[in-house]
Amino acid sequence: MDFLSNAMQYLLTFFYNLTASIGFPNYGWAIILLTIVLKVALYPLTVSQVKSMKAMALVAPKLKELQEKYKNNPEKLQKEMGELYKTHKVNPLSGCWPLLVQMPFLFAIFLAIRDFKYVGEPSFLWLTNLANPDPLYILPVISAVSTYFQAKMSATPEQQEQQKIMTMLMPVFILYISLTFPSGLVLYWAVGTIVQIIQQYYVNKKTAAVQGEAS
Repeated sequence: MDFLSNAMQYLLTFFYNLTASIGFPNYGWAIILLTIVLKVALYPLTVSQVKSMKAMALVAPKLKELQEKYKNNPEKLQKEMGELYKTHKVNPLSGCWPLLVQMPFLFAIFLAIRDFKYVGEPSFLWLTNLANPDPLYILPVISAVSTYFQAKMSATPEQQEQQKIMTMLMPVFILYISLTFPSGLVLYWAVGTIVQIIQQYYVNKKTAAVQGEAS
């Protein structure tokens, strides 16, 4: 994790120097550039995860029927579930792997920005110091709202119903911790979530088009 965190700090310094080379050195823009680059680099994993979730949502009704039909016969249920996954080419674990691969990078950039040693006074827009919490609470609110919409977009209608409480609690949690976190870190989360929403919209639209052609 130290290696990845140091690498993220190196990249943050690189993007800061890049902004300096074009005439407006700013750590805020450096964080935004770093976030976008990371999101683009991890985009294939996002696509894989979304496709897996969509596939699982499609077989969910049939899976529920099997669970009801063979609730007293676990061995038969496991066999039928295996056949169902095989027929629809679905792996119930495939949605977890992309997230697991991304986790080290998420933790690394969290540590990198949290512990980053800024040169000078790192101001950005209304923020006088990216190492301190947002005094106007604008970024925490943006983070909470974007987290809510991202959660809504990433789930099917059935999943939204099942995860209704979590969909509401997660933005509240993000708002709470963002009030005390360094604003540079909250900026990363807000920008990353907004980019995720854009990517999610594109993947959902593309998936819907493919399903429409198939039907």
